[in-house]
Amino acid sequence: MTHPPEIVDSHCHLDFPELSAELDAVIARAHAAGVTRMVTICTRPRREQQVRAIAEAHDSVFFSAGTHPMSVADEPMVTVAALEGFAAHPKCVAIGESGLDYHYTAESAAAQQESLRLHAEAARRTGLPLVIHARDADGDMARILTEEHRAGAFAAVMHCYSSGAKLAQTALDLGFYLSMSGIATFPKAEALRDIFTAAPVERLLVETDAPYLAPVPHRGKRNEPAFTAHTAARGAELRGMDYADFARQTSANFDRLFAKAAAWNQAA
Repeated sequence: MTHPPEIVDSHCHLDFPELSAELDAVIARAHAAGVTRMVTICTRPRREQQVRAIAEAHDSVFFSAGTHPMSVADEPMVTVAALEGFAAHPKCVAIGESGLDYHYTAESAAAQQESLRLHAEAARRTGLPLVIHARDADGDMARILTEEHRAGAFAAVMHCYSSGAKLAQTALDLGFYLSMSGIATFPKAEALRDIFTAAPVERLLVETDAPYLAPVPHRGKRNEPAFTAHTAARGAELRGMDYADFARQTSANFDRLFAKAAAWNQAA
């Protein structure tokens, strides 16, 4: 039996009810599609225990810890100490997701900015990468990331990247990574595909953001980690690469950024 090339879903939400109701089957389908590792993302500190439990129960799953920008207004402001505490877990491989979202929650912009800076400080202190959510906030995002990186370097990924070329270049100049989601497969996303085509292939990751943003041919349906393969196939096409080579490259990129996950696999 021929096994598909191994790839990584660098960002999904396995604790969300759309996926948690059939979690074992979701993970089994991911493995069958070649998705050998997944990072399930915490969006609220009070959910960290549930997110962590999924990673503890499944060897192929890792987790992050943080407060999503759209949750900042109805959560206590996270502390750097709390994030450091979450990061001490052996399968916590990232800080976040944090960031700025002015599309639906512009009224909490000031609190989102404060939260983003706290997450950046936690990334600096722990050495874990920061998972960044950016929507309709390119100017403030570029400014804050530049200021925070100048205050002390940290690694990061712009998850589910769908912003403009200018913010992408700022992120790349800071040494950050760009993550392709199913959006990159949508017919009208040509400008976004141009960004991924122009970026260094050594700085690209793939993800689902499941249960959201299912790629073509599953657009409009519930997303799941197995569908990472469709986004990766589109990425390989954009780069003029064989799928196996693109899968190998993005997996190596993941290992470089998420070094704690790579070390876990080497030790396993």
